[in-house]
Amino acid sequence: MPPSPLLDRWLVRRDDPRPVVHEARGTTAWRDAVEMADRVAAGLLEGKASLEEARVGLMVSPGARFAACFFGVLRAGGVVVPLSPLYPPPETRYLCDDSGARVVVASPDLAHRLDVVAATGTVRVVSADSLMEGPPARIAPSSRAHDPALQLYTSGTTGRPKGAVLSHANLAVQQELLRDAWGMRDDDILLHVLPLHHMHGISIAWLIAIGAGGATRFLPAFDARATWDAMAHASVFMAVPTIHAKLLAAFDDADEATRARWMRAAWALRLVTSGSAALPVSTGERWRALTGAYPLERFGMTEIGVGASNPLAPGARRPGTVGRPLPTVATRVVAEDGRDADAGELWVAGPSVFARYHDKPDATRDAFAEHGGQRWFKTGDTVTRDPDGYLRVLGRTSVDILKSGGYKVSALEIEEVLREHAAVADVAVVGLADETWGEIVVACVVPREGREEECAADWLRGFAKERLAPYKVPKRVVLMRELPRNAMGKVVKPALVDRLG
Repeated sequence: MPPSPLLDRWLVRRDDPRPVVHEARGTTAWRDAVEMADRVAAGLLEGKASLEEARVGLMVSPGARFAACFFGVLRAGGVVVPLSPLYPPPETRYLCDDSGARVVVASPDLAHRLDVVAATGTVRVVSADSLMEGPPARIAPSSRAHDPALQLYTSGTTGRPKGAVLSHANLAVQQELLRDAWGMRDDDILLHVLPLHHMHGISIAWLIAIGAGGATRFLPAFDARATWDAMAHASVFMAVPTIHAKLLAAFDDADEATRARWMRAAWALRLVTSGSAALPVSTGERWRALTGAYPLERFGMTEIGVGASNPLAPGARRPGTVGRPLPTVATRVVAEDGRDADAGELWVAGPSVFARYHDKPDATRDAFAEHGGQRWFKTGDTVTRDPDGYLRVLGRTSVDILKSGGYKVSALEIEEVLREHAAVADVAVVGLADETWGEIVVACVVPREGREEECAADWLRGFAKERLAPYKVPKRVVLMRELPRNAMGKVVKPALVDRLG
């Protein structure tokens, strides 16, 4: 089996004096980060030759510590299980139990989040700083291309979260695909504000910068004003739609001089992307007006990384689509009868697709289908394919595609229309079971402050009737103070349905 290309791209920088991390604590050079990772590996191995694919949890804050611990685990032959300080204690314990992690590496600022895990007596919590400060060590690479490298847990909107096992090769293919598709270079500086327990933050953003030999400027957490300020010291920025919306809100609240400074910095960015959820076209167009380019949208999932992307050239990007499949990614659009179609569920195959869920053979079997001698991952997303190959995501088949009165209805389409109403700050559309209609369309609306009356059901339904077919118009409008969201800012629609009863 060939060696790990993911580790090769890390180790080739062993003597590189250029920065790999910028953070509040200072700047770390590639050569120092590689040495720190070797120290972490030596401390975890404790004289053994390899961890032999043992799962190791990481509760480590963003920055050089995280980089050293992530690659230290891989250098030791282990599998990284990222944990998040956003998780409540029972969730953290579940992930440790489900993954079988018996060691969790923690940074000093987050160690207290592991008290509930340490109290079980089955998990050992190890200080990231003590590992990084251990004796110098040169570790012989033990991981190979198809060995597991990363176990990321899905959102768990249907049942408990499942651990998607991604190999060194899966992650390395993503590095190559997105380096080429997005023109990533060794002089790029990625501005990073995303969680590091999620595919978007850890693989689609950070590991792509690593693979290209670039640097990352980490902020400890997303703050709109701090993010605008940091754009002046970056060339690439990757975010989710919620972050784009919050940045625009902060821009509107800023004084004229601050706006001018922020616009100069944003115009200078080489690349801005959006993913993990559909970007409202209104948000994208506002971003284009302020920065000169519509954010590059793409399609990705925990299980596959990025499968499709809009072009790098801003003029070729198509709002409302996620672009075309990447070069090594095969796609099918499958109708309910199992035939290829222009609209249906998206299936994906290729070297970036994961192999299995950890210890979940039934879930793994259900997630894949055999067709034409190939193993296809069923994404659960309903899409349409334009004649020239551009894909449009209509929504999750399970929660965003509603069936009302015999019609298929896209919740995302209705949401996009309702966002055009000046009094609507946010909106999510769901379907509720109904004996007559099968499902009725319900719009959950967060009004702008002081404009609640304009969001009354009759007013919004009248607004929608002027823009949508009758069967798409919400039958109910429910006003809310906020919508339930996960750590990436994505609305958790099953929780919303439960709340509505």
